[in-house]
Amino acid sequence: MEKYLIAGLGNIGNEYTGTRHNIGFAVVEYAAIQWGGKWEEGRYAHVCETKVKGRPVTLIKPTTYMNLSGKAVQYWKQQMKIENSNIMVVTDDLQIPLGKLRLRGQGTPGGHNGLTDIIEKLNTLDFPRLRFGIGNDYPKGMQVEYVLGRWFKEEEPIVSEGIKTAVDALQCYIFAGLSQAMTSYNKK
Repeated sequence: MEKYLIAGLGNIGNEYTGTRHNIGFAVVEYAAIQWGGKWEEGRYAHVCETKVKGRPVTLIKPTTYMNLSGKAVQYWKQQMKIENSNIMVVTDDLQIPLGKLRLRGQGTPGGHNGLTDIIEKLNTLDFPRLRFGIGNDYPKGMQVEYVLGRWFKEEEPIVSEGIKTAVDALQCYIFAGLSQAMTSYNKK
């Protein structure tokens, strides 16, 4: 039976809860609820081991902070003896409109420090990722404040719906494969 590792990226600490940069955490937290999992402290990450219709899935929220996410992903990949094709990284993306999703099987980090570190630690560009659009509606010079800021009230329903759709996309990836998940969810 194939195993899956899904890493939601974010930063630990209450000051980061509910921020745009922590959307990866929000997606895997919702997945854990939907799939009946329970979070525990693990090495380099909060870990939730669960099953999705019988398939083993490990969700992680790295505790290494965003820029060192690769340490956690590499550790759990090795622990689980899992192929890169069965690792899904969930992250925020400024270049994608709010609430839209982009699934890819490989690619560059696109300026995302968490992805940069994972690419360096795994020594490859080849692993699936789900990018969650956070939009880029911020004044010039305010990118950091925007990314580390909390959602505006009017964005919350879009984000909530996007999180549900992201978990549906993850389940599609697990059962139908990346290609089908891309076809089904990159257009929504």
